[in-house]
Amino acid sequence: MACVLSACGADDGASAIKPGTTAKEYDDAPMLEVTVDEVHPWDEGAFTQGLETADDGRLLVGTGLYGESQIYYTDLEGEKTDEQSLSENLFGEGVAIHGDTAWQLTWKEHTAIKRDARTLEEIDRADYETEGWGLCSQQDRLVMSDGTGTLTFRDPETFAKTGSVEVEGTDQLNELECTADGKVWANVWQTDTILEIDPEDGKVTHVVDTAGLFPAAQRDGADVLNGIAVVPGSSPNDRRFYLTGKLWDEMYEVRFKEPQG
Repeated sequence: MACVLSACGADDGASAIKPGTTAKEYDDAPMLEVTVDEVHPWDEGAFTQGLETADDGRLLVGTGLYGESQIYYTDLEGEKTDEQSLSENLFGEGVAIHGDTAWQLTWKEHTAIKRDARTLEEIDRADYETEGWGLCSQQDRLVMSDGTGTLTFRDPETFAKTGSVEVEGTDQLNELECTADGKVWANVWQTDTILEIDPEDGKVTHVVDTAGLFPAAQRDGADVLNGIAVVPGSSPNDRRFYLTGKLWDEMYEVRFKEPQG
């Protein structure tokens, strides 16, 4: 970052961002503070690639690695249900629920798996040309990332491409979360940065830096931040999310808010 983004006060579960702080590389998008409200257990063996909150409050999880990729539901205590494993030649990536359907991406295999959202059993498959990274669901479309600065829009029934937008100032967009106000939140791979994006024009509207906030990220064997899902009841005026990472042993319930002077 071209400005000071250090997350201070990690010991008390909060970042310290001064009012008016902006991220220069994202066209001076304003920065948000982060507070950790709750900590939940997480499967430290899960190479987390996708995270989504279902209507019943459970979390849909997609995991990666060849021979280990899965999709399943879990509750906040870590109890898994409806587990489905991918074949050894598929590396699981982002997941999204759209109505009665759950979609799961694969990394380099150019294959999206269509599933019954209730049982997670496979229904069909669809092809795409790029790599598959992150996925989330808006009212009438899916939004997909492919490891670049492009967000691609897809038909939620067929997975056909319906459009795309370039996001300013970034590449390596990874795990995605779509929110009710039409925004897309994205992890930036290999960083502690989360972006709020307007998918209509690709403009970054807010930036969050989580550096130093999460003890699970410092655990031996842990990999990068990857996994963002809306907490039920969240709103544009009360931005609450679940955050975790690859091979983390904890998931964090956080709140993003405007810094106070």
